[in-house]
Amino acid sequence: MIKYTTIVFLLILLLGTKTHSSNGDNILGIFGTHSPSHVIVHMAVMKTLADRGHNITVVTQMKPKLAAHENITVIVAPPTPERKKFMEEYMKQTFNDKPSIWTTLMKAVLQANVQLEGQIEFMVHPNFKELYENPQTKFDLVVLGPMANDFQLGIAAKLHCPVIITWVGVPLPFMDSIVGNVNDPSYVPSLNVALEAGQSTMEFTQRLGNLFKHSFLDIVNKLLNFKMNQMYERAFANKTDPEFPNYYEMKRRISLLFYNYHSPSEGPIRPTVPQSIEIGGIQVKDQPDPLPKELAKFLDDADEGVIFFSLGTNVNTNNFGPEIANILYSVLSQLPQRVVWKWEDLNNKPGNASNIYFSNWLPQDDILAHPKVRLFITHAGKGGVAEAQYHGVPMLALPIFGDQQGNAEIMTKSGFGRWLDMHTLTAEELEENIHEVLENPSYRETIGKFSTLYRDRPLTARQSVVYWTEYVLRHQGAYHLQSPLIHMDFIARNNIDVFGVILLIKRSKESYQCVIADINCV
Repeated sequence: MIKYTTIVFLLILLLGTKTHSSNGDNILGIFGTHSPSHVIVHMAVMKTLADRGHNITVVTQMKPKLAAHENITVIVAPPTPERKKFMEEYMKQTFNDKPSIWTTLMKAVLQANVQLEGQIEFMVHPNFKELYENPQTKFDLVVLGPMANDFQLGIAAKLHCPVIITWVGVPLPFMDSIVGNVNDPSYVPSLNVALEAGQSTMEFTQRLGNLFKHSFLDIVNKLLNFKMNQMYERAFANKTDPEFPNYYEMKRRISLLFYNYHSPSEGPIRPTVPQSIEIGGIQVKDQPDPLPKELAKFLDDADEGVIFFSLGTNVNTNNFGPEIANILYSVLSQLPQRVVWKWEDLNNKPGNASNIYFSNWLPQDDILAHPKVRLFITHAGKGGVAEAQYHGVPMLALPIFGDQQGNAEIMTKSGFGRWLDMHTLTAEELEENIHEVLENPSYRETIGKFSTLYRDRPLTARQSVVYWTEYVLRHQGAYHLQSPLIHMDFIARNNIDVFGVILLIKRSKESYQCVIADINCV
């Protein structure tokens, strides 16, 4: 009897388990960014949906470093040779100049036409254009990765399907304005505003600086929107179809915003609307993949632990000057720990120390998950920092450009490690800080506590992506979740008309009282 009861129970369990749909929805991912690290985050979102059983088509400028998947079709619309050369020179100059995020943003504004032309070239590339111009093409959803390419929302209009935006970092004014998140500079930190550990509010000087940063980003956002509208009209001018939505209408048709952030652990708490969905750490695997045999043995046999050194996908170590390379090698080669070092040109390595494993491509998340890894030397890109936080690995940051210095400052003030300026780096300074992070247990304890918070959620990042994407698919959009703010103009959202009427009534009342009292009112 017990045997038959067990069999019945197993049958019920199997029948009740929801399996992947063999006829999943058709989802198009548009990721025109030139940053490989951004593509990694976007592809993690798409792979999650592919694992669920949806049919995924992805269009990018570069082939993603992702194993073949039966439900994912990748279409590469590569940049022209001239565009590729321009980007390589731009990144080389950026590495040498080490601009701040504000310099980077200002340069992006001044060079907006150059950047936007690259996005136009991507969109009209034959490999891509034949997809959305083909009347036989049917998609149920578009997922757009924003990078000065909001005008590409017109593709969703041509395909008659809802849109989800997937952003690679914290909510910025550019993202907040899309869904109407509250972005009050008195308590919502702007870009590169770092609070001390345990500090929940900004001090006066921080609020003053935050106000200026917020205002600057708001101006940049307005200029960008103006330019996006021009590009939209240029790309999708359709005089034969008066029903074709304009740029601002398409902005209001965005269903959800996914952003790579987890407010309960990363803080401070931000007031966000239901359209904003946190998927912080989406690129971190639930279970790490097995490492290549040679690399796995190198890590497994590291009795003194492992230091992982990678400056991400945008920094080419061939651009290192000999002085910087020599400083890094001289220190790392003398350590008792083993070092895994991402280095592009394997024919031109800085040395051949037995404790250093060089490779021009490394599975970063899988390495950080290895129990022997004790320190991550990083450029402080958002993706790498999130992976180290998830796995509880202390960091030493060598930020290069953009938001990396701000990320490094936040990481340092949170007690997860330290950061140094690579352009003024000395061997003594590097060695001292490596020993400090390795030997002071407070860094591992602090980031370990953060890791516990980062993992403790009602839904994992992947579960959130699946649930909310399918929510949009079920309801053919999620417009009922929208904040009223995005449907209001400047006058209405600031109640200027209401205050104007109140002042008018007040003034009229005062004038009437003057007339009754026969007083000359001015």
